[in-house]
Formats: sequence, C-alpha cells, structure tokens
Amino acid sequence: MSNRTEDLNKRTKRFSLRVIRLYSSLPQDNVSQVIGKQLLRSGTSPGAQYREAKHARSDAEFISKLSIGLQELEEARYWLELLVEAEIIKANLVESLLDEARQLVAIFVTIINKSKNRRARL
Repeated sequence: MSNRTEDLNKRTKRFSLRVIRLYSSLPQDNVSQVIGKQLLRSGTSPGAQYREAKHARSDAEFISKLSIGLQELEEARYWLELLVEAEIIKANLVESLLDEARQLVAIFVTIINKSKNRRARL
C-alpha cells in the first residue's frame, strides 16, 4: 500500500471520527439532531467510499465510488455551514473541520480527474 493511500485512509477515518465527536456534542433539540444526523451520515461516508473504491473491479467503478465520496463530502460541508449559520455551534469550533473537508474535496477531485484522464487515454 502506498503512503498516499495510507495517508488518505487515515485522513478520511480521522475526518469521520471528528464528525462523530461533533455530532455527540450537539444540543439535544430536534433541529440540531436532524441536521446532526445528516452530517453524521454524510461525514462518515467518504472514508467508506474510498475504501470500497480501492477494491473496485474496474476504473468506472473506482470513479463512481470516489464520486459518491466527493458528493458526501460536499454535503457534509453544507451541514457544517448550516450548523454555524443557524447558530447551533460557533464557527471557530468547526473551522478546522471545514478546512479538512475542503482539502479532502480537492484530493478526491484530483484523483477522479486523473482516473478519468487515464481512462480516456486507454
């Protein structure tokens, strides 16, 4: 396993764990919990999608799994922003989590684009 693959495995899992901890700390009111559950689902999915992609049977399946992970990262960013804008949590508490989500989005986009380009050359 390459260092990059191992690093992305760790980063996506660490991101998931941070989302889990954030969800656990949210207020127990209905709005916070509904948004939090959306975040929990979308924020823990990219790591699972990445793991599945590594065992894809084809380039198309690999790209599909990573694309789902990318969509889930973007959705997680939305829910994080909504928690802040609804004043459920303070922006400074999720600033680094939002930054990590942005970085993971960029990484997923790069991998997907490289895979598509490689596929187009074949």
